[in-house]
Amino acid sequence: MRLFRFVAATALLPSVAAHVHASDISPSDTIIVTATRTEIPLEQATVPVRVITRDDIELSLATDLAELLRFEAGIDIGRNGGPGQATSFFMRGTESNHTLVLIDGVRMNPGTIGGAAIQHISPEVIERVEIVKGARSALFGTDAIGGVINIITRRADKTHIEGGAGAGSFDSRSAFLSGGVRSEKNQFGFTLDWQDTDGYPPRVESDIDRGYDNFSINLHAARDIGSGEISLRHWSAEGTVEYLDFFLTPVDQDFRNSVTAFQFDKQLGDRGTNKLIVSHMLDSIEQNQSDDFVESDRLSLDWQHTLAFSEHTVTAGLFAMKETAKTLSFGSGFDEDTDVRALFLQDQWIRGRHRAFVAARLTDHDAFGNQTTYNVEYGYELTPSLTVRAGLGRAFRAPDATDRYGFGGNPELEPEIADEYQLGLRYAPGRRHSVDIEFYANDIEDLIEFDFATFTLVNIDTAEIRGAQLGYEYLGDTFSLRADVISQRAENTSSDTRLLRRAEERITLSFTQVIGQHRLGLSVLASGDREDFGGVTLPGYVVASLTGQVQLSKSLQLNARVENLFDADYQTAANFRMQGRSAFVELKYRRP
Repeated sequence: MRLFRFVAATALLPSVAAHVHASDISPSDTIIVTATRTEIPLEQATVPVRVITRDDIELSLATDLAELLRFEAGIDIGRNGGPGQATSFFMRGTESNHTLVLIDGVRMNPGTIGGAAIQHISPEVIERVEIVKGARSALFGTDAIGGVINIITRRADKTHIEGGAGAGSFDSRSAFLSGGVRSEKNQFGFTLDWQDTDGYPPRVESDIDRGYDNFSINLHAARDIGSGEISLRHWSAEGTVEYLDFFLTPVDQDFRNSVTAFQFDKQLGDRGTNKLIVSHMLDSIEQNQSDDFVESDRLSLDWQHTLAFSEHTVTAGLFAMKETAKTLSFGSGFDEDTDVRALFLQDQWIRGRHRAFVAARLTDHDAFGNQTTYNVEYGYELTPSLTVRAGLGRAFRAPDATDRYGFGGNPELEPEIADEYQLGLRYAPGRRHSVDIEFYANDIEDLIEFDFATFTLVNIDTAEIRGAQLGYEYLGDTFSLRADVISQRAENTSSDTRLLRRAEERITLSFTQVIGQHRLGLSVLASGDREDFGGVTLPGYVVASLTGQVQLSKSLQLNARVENLFDADYQTAANFRMQGRSAFVELKYRRP
């Protein structure tokens, strides 16, 4: 009944619109979409947002999304060895399955093991990454407790062609081809990326190399139709991961990840916009030494309607999802269907120095009933250079099929519920300098943890996360500098113990220097110790990456990266080796 009333209220919104106009956006503004599900300038966001641009991606020479994210403040990476190995990440002290990963706004997190396979996402297919730090279940539903990472894939903004090939340590080889055509009403773009490496021994107890290969495709086509646009996009990654099992036996598995979406955007004159996305997600793993497999198959519909008033921008929408999760492991498994329906409503308000954001979502999950989530945020410009912002939000995560029916699963699990609070201060005396101070707290009820006494997953009473971040950024004409310091505590308050694989102190530093047509980059991460399974304490470490771009001619560019510059011996997951000092080069052609 509540769902019906919400639908009725949503349907009436267009009839009450009056004096509606589009928001003014300057061409020099950095535009984001993830923080509010609508296009806004970055400066108007009432929640911390970090944007990784295409220039950042190209200079990093990262081989996957995990390598790209590890130098970002507030994100801890846990990796089970080298390229392609299982990778988890923890945003602001929350669990590895508490961050929602989107590809062009479409949910990528599978219904089988929670965390998205970021180790298979090639940076070559990415135009930019938007990282929203903080609860966003009111906008996107389950999983968005710690934040949201939205991967915006490359588009054919103009007719172009580029390609490249590279090689490096561990007998690594790579090649890519990207291009596109654009006319007055049509556009088509593609990116093909191939990676192959012999790898290195992922386990510290073994000297057996384990390799990885990945072939990624990104396709995009769009056509303008009057005041609207229809588009079709497809991303997929497939290949083979070699690894060592529990007994250090060499094994391998084939993987396939894909997201396909049809989107229709309609501009309603000066009244607002309509957006409809129908999408399909596949996450599949097949073991090559047995019949074991894991598969998550999801069909989704996401519709939103936005109206822009003189001071308010109101968005309402509907979401529907049908998912099938299947697995077979050691002769047993499950085959579970999940249906989710949701309604959401939000308002962005701007008047003079004031800005506010309010959002609410009602989610109807067929296994856990109705869940209500919300965000309330406020920002105020104390002076033209000084802005304060505060917010609170409620988020949730529904246990996935593996949590309930997989190894150690528990059908009686309850959803995890999080109440988050944020306070931030930004000082930007000019266009070059900025200082950010952020405080955050997150109280999570019914946190799902593995109980080694019963070998099952259980809900614990509460977990508390408290943290602070201090950041400084300088943007010069020929060089830029960004530094962040984080201190946080994430603990199980029932047992008074630290949550695993999260550092309490982190310092990140990124420096870029432009020398004529060339660029040089240095990224440094200093991480404190972290707890891991079995009572193991992993020591802190310092790791650095040095990158460079040399413009050989108008069309040719030579890129190089030295990974782990100081050859640090460190682990982000107990007994799994991280790569030592290594080097990679790439020759790229781009038609000007």
